[in-house]
Amino acid sequence: MVMVIGFFCPLMVNDSNQFAVMAMRMVNENDYTTLIKDTEEYLDKPHMHYWLAALSYKLFGINQYAYRIPALLSLLLGVYSCYGIGKLLYNKQTGWIVSLVFITAQTIVLSAIDVRTDAVLTGFAIFSIWQLMSYMSNRKLVHIMLGAFGAGIAFSTKGQIALVVIGMCVLFQLTYTKKWKALFDWKVLVALVVFAITISPMLYAYYQQFDLHPEKVIRGKSNRSGIFFILWEQSFERLSGEGVGKNSSDYFFFFHTLLWTFLPWTIIMLTAFYSKVRYFIKTRFRFDPKEDLISLASFIILLLLISFAQFKLPHYLNVLIPLVAIVTGSFLYRLHEESKDKWLSVLLKAQYFVLGVVLIASALLLFTVFGIADWVILTIALLMLLMLLYFLRRLNSKVWKIVIVGVLSSVLLNLVMNGHFYPKLLQYQSGLQLAKMAEWQGIPKSDIFKAGTYHSWDVDFYNKRPTPYLEKDTIAQKLGEQDVWLFVDGVTRDSIANRFTIEKELKAENFHITRLSLRFLNPSSRASKLDYKYLVKVADSLQ
Repeated sequence: MVMVIGFFCPLMVNDSNQFAVMAMRMVNENDYTTLIKDTEEYLDKPHMHYWLAALSYKLFGINQYAYRIPALLSLLLGVYSCYGIGKLLYNKQTGWIVSLVFITAQTIVLSAIDVRTDAVLTGFAIFSIWQLMSYMSNRKLVHIMLGAFGAGIAFSTKGQIALVVIGMCVLFQLTYTKKWKALFDWKVLVALVVFAITISPMLYAYYQQFDLHPEKVIRGKSNRSGIFFILWEQSFERLSGEGVGKNSSDYFFFFHTLLWTFLPWTIIMLTAFYSKVRYFIKTRFRFDPKEDLISLASFIILLLLISFAQFKLPHYLNVLIPLVAIVTGSFLYRLHEESKDKWLSVLLKAQYFVLGVVLIASALLLFTVFGIADWVILTIALLMLLMLLYFLRRLNSKVWKIVIVGVLSSVLLNLVMNGHFYPKLLQYQSGLQLAKMAEWQGIPKSDIFKAGTYHSWDVDFYNKRPTPYLEKDTIAQKLGEQDVWLFVDGVTRDSIANRFTIEKELKAENFHITRLSLRFLNPSSRASKLDYKYLVKVADSLQ
């Protein structure tokens, strides 16, 4: 429910809007092998995310709801897969806890609203891990085929990181359980064929766009092979920062990022990792059918690996969140099975602390940052609190109290975020507001251009067309053919005003909404953090 409420929020600039526009171009131009970012050929990521969005557009129209549907369905696949792994490694109850921890982790809830490639990657990667683990347990052909299919979809979504995550988990399971014979089976050859067939459309699209056109210059290089890039070069570019740039040399970036991305389970997660690492060191990593070393070891190694990348963003952690959920959920249920009430009491108090922080944050968001929320959101928030109180009074099990407090803390916070905070915040995406103003005033979309070198993804998506770019020298020529409205920032507007008559002007407040600050959140100081963008109608030249 909370994720679907978020569907009513506009798409976020930059990546969400950018990827939505790239998929939109596929549909508008009926070209499903070519990826274009603004005016540039796009080599960076494979096609699957855009294909799924384009398919959704075909079924439901080009809109924000359709763009988010594949991400939500992928996350639900991830929920079921987490349940499957928990049940496979432990028991049904552990599976339930793992799936609930996964879907309520803050970064996963956010990924259903701020949709990038990671939702599809995460859902299919953990599905593949589940199926391959099942194959190694029962050697059934269907599981290894489904595992190969899931790996193919994940690889076709974001490239080599999918195979690294899946491969690491499989390697650790083979090592820990000593079931190496599972590799020497004709079914593995079938799986490789399934994987190859699954990734072949993506490889064909790369071949069509890049390998057949060695004259194209991509990131300053010609003769770029798309197939060689996705099969070999991609991860090395990410690790080195070549081509995509460098934004962080902080080797602890993903550790402190995990502290907020895994809320409201952070305290339990840290306790679980400490306890499990201590246990395995004490037992010298001896095999224990009641303990899972696979998820723990895979996560630690993968976290160390991505920490050396020179380009880092918080959502890069999303594909590892299922592994963290398995470690956290299994630790909780083990405490319950062993009747460790002292531990459970401490963790329940920790969850009450997190709930208190959530309640304070929710109250501030509901009543201060953007004014008082509407009565619908306030009513649902109150119902969530009453539901929480009901379960806390009804349940005697401490472990399920811990789970319920965590789940409903996440539900309450994200209800406030998706139902009140984000809709208000996204009003400061100026391109969206200017596109709406243009529609209200009956300005033809074909008359809207941009004059700056910045991206206009929100204008593009709302107008359902990439906004053409006009050089200053070509504006006068275009004026002889039609009306010209230019989407510009303040500096470009002043430059245009020195050469052309501005006949009419629309203005909207602008803020980079993914870079929140306390001064922006404070209503009394917000104006100091805003700039403006404009939609100006230009007339005759002044020169």
